[in-house]
Amino acid sequence: MTATDARPMLSGEQFAAGFALLRDAICTVVRGKVSAVELALTCLLAEGHLLVEDVPGTGKTTLARALAATLGASWNRVQFTPDLMPSDVTGVTVFDQRAQEFTFHAGPVFAHVVLADEINRASPKTQAALLEVMEERHVTVDGTTHPVPQPFLVVATQNPVDMDGTYPLPEAQLDRFLMRIRLGYPDHAAEVEVLQGRERSRRLSDLPPAMDIAAVTSLIRQAEQVFVAPSVYSYVVDIAAATRTMPDVRLGASPRGSLALLRASQVRAASRGRIYLTPDDVKALAEPVLAHRILLNQDALMRGGTAASVVAAAVAATPVPQTAENV
Repeated sequence: MTATDARPMLSGEQFAAGFALLRDAICTVVRGKVSAVELALTCLLAEGHLLVEDVPGTGKTTLARALAATLGASWNRVQFTPDLMPSDVTGVTVFDQRAQEFTFHAGPVFAHVVLADEINRASPKTQAALLEVMEERHVTVDGTTHPVPQPFLVVATQNPVDMDGTYPLPEAQLDRFLMRIRLGYPDHAAEVEVLQGRERSRRLSDLPPAMDIAAVTSLIRQAEQVFVAPSVYSYVVDIAAATRTMPDVRLGASPRGSLALLRASQVRAASRGRIYLTPDDVKALAEPVLAHRILLNQDALMRGGTAASVVAAAVAATPVPQTAENV
């Protein structure tokens, strides 16, 4: 192995300790939502992007800010509105008369964590500009490529209630998000704790970094080393394929969905201190990774069917492979 090929060796215990350190630091600010915090961290360490669909006031902005603060990373917030232009997100080239040359002025997308607030309120053209950066991880302006910082996480939000004047994300763009989650309201005890705690902005500003960017990058590279047995590879593909043949489905999970499920499951396995993937890891993440990639037919929608129920049915219908863990 050459020096350029060298990667940090995976230690399940060390990865789990690092994951827990980040999770616990974020949970000091994002109260009562441990599961959502774990999914957001899984998304980050799987090099994906996160779509948070929830009503206002449930902590979406706090989650994004806490992620950035815990990583000691840069972060920007973009409020998506109908008049937002693509260059307002990605940046623009401006002629500098003093230097007699064109210079690139980077947009807010050039940060480790970018909060795209109410992404469905911007025009499809502006949405596409952000989603292109999410996929390519660079911005190309006037033929020049400008890479965004790494690691790079977009946390996009949508309000599922007030949909007037919005531009719903098309299926091809939803497919760019590794996960879709809902934070939900905190339980009674957690909400009381929020009311009794200090003012939120002060707590966020006081949140010290729990890990530097180099350490986070090392965790990302380590998660890629989680061993996957051939039977578990097939299990991931079988679940995705099952969503495509369900009678209620108009469009099933794509091959990109299979890859996203695999990468997220590897992170989950490592966060549990294991260096190998099990079917339980896959089952645990199937709904947040695959449900937003599925379109139901009209009959299913009229009966009140949901994409989550389709994923659950696909998981239930797919035989679980025999591994050393479940023999």
